[in-house]
Amino acid sequence: MSEVVLELDNVVKRFDDNEVLSGVSLRLHRHEVVCLIGASGSGKSTLLRCANLLETIDSGSISLFNQSLLDDRVDPDLVRRHIAMVFQTFNLFPHLSVLDNVLLGPVHALKRNKAEAREEAREMLSRIGLLERANEFPDRLSGGQQQRVAIARSLVMRPTLLLLDEVTSALDPTLVGEVLDLLRDLAHQGTTMLIATHEMNFARDVAHQIAYLDRGVLLEQGTPDELFTNPRHESTKNFLNRVR
Repeated sequence: MSEVVLELDNVVKRFDDNEVLSGVSLRLHRHEVVCLIGASGSGKSTLLRCANLLETIDSGSISLFNQSLLDDRVDPDLVRRHIAMVFQTFNLFPHLSVLDNVLLGPVHALKRNKAEAREEAREMLSRIGLLERANEFPDRLSGGQQQRVAIARSLVMRPTLLLLDEVTSALDPTLVGEVLDLLRDLAHQGTTMLIATHEMNFARDVAHQIAYLDRGVLLEQGTPDELFTNPRHESTKNFLNRVR
């Protein structure tokens, strides 16, 4: 097995008296795609936000390349250069062109040479099929196109790991396919990804491992064939029967 990129060990997260993650342990290896599945409210989004240090955990540990991320000396902004996250909403800056949205991180956060960053941003937009829209503003794009730009914006930061939180849930059903096709391409190219999704066919196609969360508990994990063909837990079976 390849190098472990991200490891969560016995992670507990509470919001007041509500325990939304109950001792979750998960490993993600380089070039691996792990899909998180489960009902709304099962803890998928919270798990991603904890992994990216957007939420603090109550107990347990999180490490990147075997280095703890919970040390007080760790700079969360530096961590997020290695762990990029794409959200349900696109969060593009409406007053900036598509190209300038993609350029923002490399130029201002990473201080890369602007000419080189611009060339890389244009290559990324070409890769996602939107180079011809580079000078347009986000409101001129469809929801699917905006989400692809949001993914491109994360990729130009050259992250080690990409976290994706239900990135198709805010899209019209007719636009979902174009975003999933991009993620399939990234998976085939070896991008390391942890993806929360309700798209079961997509998860079956791209995931190396699927982790099923039920009310904050990582109840079951296995290959797509293991989980979809022969789930061990009754809760997993019931969930898959509902979403199929």
